[in-house]
Amino acid sequence: MKATAMAHPIQGLVKYHGMRDEIERLPYHDSISLCTAPSHTRTTVEFSMDYDEDTFVVDGEELDGRAYERVAAVVEKARGMSDAAHTVYPIRLESENSFPSNVGLGSSSSGFAAAAVALADAAELDVSTGDVSTIARVGSASAARAVTGAFSQLHTGLNDEDCRSRRIPTDLHEELKIVVGLVPYHKETEDAHEEAADSHMFQARNAHIHGQIAEMRDALRNNDFDRAFGLAEQDSLSLAATTMTGPSGWIYWQPATLAIFNRVRELREEEGIPAYFSTDTGASVYVNTTEEHADRVEEEISDCGVSTTVWNVGGPARLLDDDEHLF
Repeated sequence: MKATAMAHPIQGLVKYHGMRDEIERLPYHDSISLCTAPSHTRTTVEFSMDYDEDTFVVDGEELDGRAYERVAAVVEKARGMSDAAHTVYPIRLESENSFPSNVGLGSSSSGFAAAAVALADAAELDVSTGDVSTIARVGSASAARAVTGAFSQLHTGLNDEDCRSRRIPTDLHEELKIVVGLVPYHKETEDAHEEAADSHMFQARNAHIHGQIAEMRDALRNNDFDRAFGLAEQDSLSLAATTMTGPSGWIYWQPATLAIFNRVRELREEEGIPAYFSTDTGASVYVNTTEEHADRVEEEISDCGVSTTVWNVGGPARLLDDDEHLF
């Protein structure tokens, strides 16, 4: 009745934008991402008759409002798939992030992925990794990809059999280093998704995205570093264009964000260093480069006045030992 799991957040490569179903969080189109490590979320869940009500705690703060509702949706999805009698008991879910949340580094993806894996075990579900990805998806579509880990694709669909995550085989993890430029700026990804279809550029992005997915899959399968991360850079600009032209005119990028963009392009165009920027819905920047050039790239990004860290590709979400429970 108690389990703990860990998951890594994602960096979107070909990102989804908007949802055709806000309850099941079914996206309009496929998306591809990679997981980043050692950044992670660790989550413990326990069903117990000793609790008075369902309680959710993230980084020491008890959730309420919309944040509570999103976690509750994941819990109810797992309950609905279980035959175990104890799942009718109230549940306590506690989660800790090893990295800053709500700044564009994918904390919701790792949070809901870790929750889904822990819930599947605590609820005694006999399910596949793909099935677990559908549990995570109702919290965050990106979390489905964090369940399967590494380079993964969330397939669009109108049901759980179709709309689930699958790994994409590639060897790019062997040479990839991800330099993160942390630009602390609060953002609301869910609000941007809700109004995505109201942008006049939304239909253009939808028409374009299917070709991008095919290109990205082919680049990953062929271990083509420049092609894969060049596509990710292009998709970051496409996503921002759609977001900025919605009703609220969301502009997530900050001066430091643009400074990093310019520095990355200078390194690539003037010195031939394989470096490509990427952003999700936030101001922080991922710079994808190779191990050979990671130190130089990190030094240059630090000169933009931001704190930096270097990450690797992370694996799938997984269960932890009993002695690693958070409570």
